[in-house]
Amino acid sequence: MSCSSIELTILMPCLNEEETLSICINKAKNYLDQHNIIGEVLVSDNGSSDRSIEIAKKNGARVIEVKEKGYGAALSAGIKAAKGKFVIMGDADDSYDFNNLDPFMKSLRSGSDLVMGNRFKGGIEPGAMPFLHKYIGNPVLSFLGRLFFKIKCKDFHCGLRGFNRNSILGLNLHTTGMEFASEMVVRSSLNELKIDEVPTTLSIDGRTRSPHLNTWRDGWRHLCFLLMYTPKWLYLYPAILFIAFGLFVILSLINSPIVLSGIEFENKTFFSGCLSLLLGLQAMLIGNAVRTYAIKEGLLPTNRKSKSTYLELYAISGFILTILGILLSFLCLYQWSALNFGDFESSRQIGSWFYH
Repeated sequence: MSCSSIELTILMPCLNEEETLSICINKAKNYLDQHNIIGEVLVSDNGSSDRSIEIAKKNGARVIEVKEKGYGAALSAGIKAAKGKFVIMGDADDSYDFNNLDPFMKSLRSGSDLVMGNRFKGGIEPGAMPFLHKYIGNPVLSFLGRLFFKIKCKDFHCGLRGFNRNSILGLNLHTTGMEFASEMVVRSSLNELKIDEVPTTLSIDGRTRSPHLNTWRDGWRHLCFLLMYTPKWLYLYPAILFIAFGLFVILSLINSPIVLSGIEFENKTFFSGCLSLLLGLQAMLIGNAVRTYAIKEGLLPTNRKSKSTYLELYAISGFILTILGILLSFLCLYQWSALNFGDFESSRQIGSWFYH
């Protein structure tokens, strides 16, 4: 069977899955046979110390052995080794339904580059997903993914997903851990690939060992990854808030102190506003540097429209701050001249805190 004739590769990353691997392989093979799809079942083994490799070969799967450790490393090697035009990947713990891949194939055949499964829409068997994952981890990280990258997927981390092999290879995905799942979705969105989502189910897995996923460690890595790929939310938007707060404080106290509920806000508060303004400007500059570096390293795609927007934002911000600085300087000079260029401290005006 030539590579060009294979339409679908069903890819399973594997690390000590001897209890459930044969079940998953046979379900995948049955799906291919029942739907007359020319395909293969590929097991990407990541250093199993049990009988997983033996079982995979015995049940008719093609096996590759990946020395580099990690969920992402196993999947990345598997995608490169796949012979199918399309790849549907899923864990080999018998939690995903390899008998029902029609929604994925239908979407892939219609032109989607990436098809995500939605376990919340398709149905999660009681006990199949830990409480923290179901009600906090997945919903929060999926919400952040939609917010940061305008991705419509409701289940950002579903392990059952299908994609056009060439489209995903073109992204040059490089993470090796569990965050590989996030990288695939984020990079697909940033590169404007067509992303679809279909319902799928999640069942209680058939293994007796503990899962490979570490709730807090892997959740933190996913969050850090999402923030790394969005300098706007990590730097630019907080910078705008700091700048706005700083300008508000400065302009509010420029003529006289303000008393609220018996609390007087004067020179030290004014100085805090100045620090907030400087912090915001520094964060904006760092954000731009991070974004430029990410584009240079190929982590973010080059976007002329976005680049133009950033340049316009910095130009406008620089112009406004320059004009504001000149006006404040002349105001200080005017107020100082009103004192016959005497002791400025007695006026309780701008900058007097430095004389205390």
